[in-house]
Amino acid sequence: MPDSAYILVLYYSRAGGTANLARHIARGINEHGGFEARLRTVPPVAVCTEQTLPPVPEAGAVYCSKTELAGCSALAVGSPTRFGNMAAPLKHFFDTTADLWFAHALVDKPAAVFCATGSQHGGQESTLLSMMIPLLHHGMLISGVPYSVDAVNRTSSGGSPYGASHVSGPDQSATLSADEAEIAHALGLRLARLTERLQ
Repeated sequence: MPDSAYILVLYYSRAGGTANLARHIARGINEHGGFEARLRTVPPVAVCTEQTLPPVPEAGAVYCSKTELAGCSALAVGSPTRFGNMAAPLKHFFDTTADLWFAHALVDKPAAVFCATGSQHGGQESTLLSMMIPLLHHGMLISGVPYSVDAVNRTSSGGSPYGASHVSGPDQSATLSADEAEIAHALGLRLARLTERLQ
């Protein structure tokens, strides 16, 4: 693998839970040692867009470019839930990637998904599934979290075989439970291992 090989961890986060999942996924990727975990976000969709906002956010991960997306060895995508679906800023970003689709830039690359919800039944699994759809259209290979990860069997908050997730609860806590953190870490490590095998 080239020294410049990286796995892109692309997410949108408002309350911090999705960002914390992204950091644990990145730790799992980095633990593998074969890839750099590259954390990136997308700008909000509103009257202000990336044309009127500063090119680099004041805090957190920098904005992802389509060049970074095309150049990744693998991809992990995360979002808060919005009525059981991914958030508009992330959907907007993928809506701009038709040129990468035409170029087959992401075909046969591994991918994984993660999300955060306000409640236990706030649409975690439907959000994870909604994020898989554009990845499948791009020809990516979807990876989940197997039940061989003990935390998937015992979690009473976030995490499922579809991907890592976090339940923030009524107080909108961004702090992950121990099981949520373990599942996110395991997802990152698994994504790196699968990427190495495929390369």
